[in-house]
Amino acid sequence: MAGCCVLVTADRRSGELGAALQRRGAVIRFAPALSMVPNQDDARLIAGTRALLADPPDIVVVTTGVGFRGWIEAADAVGLADELTATLRRARLVARGPKARGAIQAAGLQADWVAESETSAEIAEVLLDEGVRDRTIAVQHHGAGSDGLDEAFRAAGAHVYSLVVYRWGPPPDPQALEASVRATAAGEVDTVVFTSAPGSAAWLAAAESAGVLAEVVARFASGAVVAAAVGPITAHPLLVLGITPIVPERGRLGSLVRTIVAHYGGLQTLDTVAGRLQVHRRAAVLDGHVLPLSPTGIEVLRLLVAARGDVVLRSDVLAALPGVSQDPHAAEVAIARLREAAGSRDLIRTVVKRGYRIAVAEQPGPGVSA
Repeated sequence: MAGCCVLVTADRRSGELGAALQRRGAVIRFAPALSMVPNQDDARLIAGTRALLADPPDIVVVTTGVGFRGWIEAADAVGLADELTATLRRARLVARGPKARGAIQAAGLQADWVAESETSAEIAEVLLDEGVRDRTIAVQHHGAGSDGLDEAFRAAGAHVYSLVVYRWGPPPDPQALEASVRATAAGEVDTVVFTSAPGSAAWLAAAESAGVLAEVVARFASGAVVAAAVGPITAHPLLVLGITPIVPERGRLGSLVRTIVAHYGGLQTLDTVAGRLQVHRRAAVLDGHVLPLSPTGIEVLRLLVAARGDVVLRSDVLAALPGVSQDPHAAEVAIARLREAAGSRDLIRTVVKRGYRIAVAEQPGPGVSA
């Protein structure tokens, strides 16, 4: 990912995410769309926990791993962790995805059922089909609220404890957030990474507030900017606007990083006689090294790579250069600069009276080992 500019819109674990992408060569910008405000000192959370301990639930729905861990930590701060854990052990534990299940296991407990889709809608569907009338259900919420679970269970006759363990706050740096949406609209960013649905919605709202939402959506639609979402829930606010993000099969940060890296590994990549060549929006990488090219040089190189070893006409090279010159010497100068930047005269071959082509690496034929 050398030469790629990646915008991280998350607050929590942003350093970890950014470092993982930076190790792969990306340039990282941080602009959290929201802050995450823990509720360890929230009197309502502790009051709700005490009420739940006095009237133990039949079912506990855990919607997020970080929220569940925060709940246990908040209970521990007031001396209720052991009692809470014992109460949870006697209840049926329902997890919304692998992160929630992992947090349950880390607390020494076992999830009885996990929503494969990682959605609250699946939890509601399953429990309502089973019937919840006269059951007591505790729902640990994430910062965006209940996702309709409380209302659905109450309408079906259940008694519901609603426990918000953390909530979303304003962006820590509103100026950085606004600058990030403007930079994306201006084409200064290659990838925007989202890790929560509220964060996705807030970043898009910031683009709208700055008056650049249409430009941002157009950048995503054209493929000039890539949206990456950690899971389908995070992707939803993007999809509503017609933005299709890349999404890993598993909703984990490590999977998200691998998905982003794999995406760029398949873009404008060519095995040449001088090594593997990859062209991004603002940079070109040959054999792991970023080439010192001007924007015009990158555009000419992009033409050659896209041809995959076929001839690019001299007229097409001239069309990629600034101005309207038809002087063949201008094309020769542009190609000479590419060769110099690559450190290899063999990388780009001149085809007499026609144009130029990239010298691709020979592929082993049938029965020949690589």
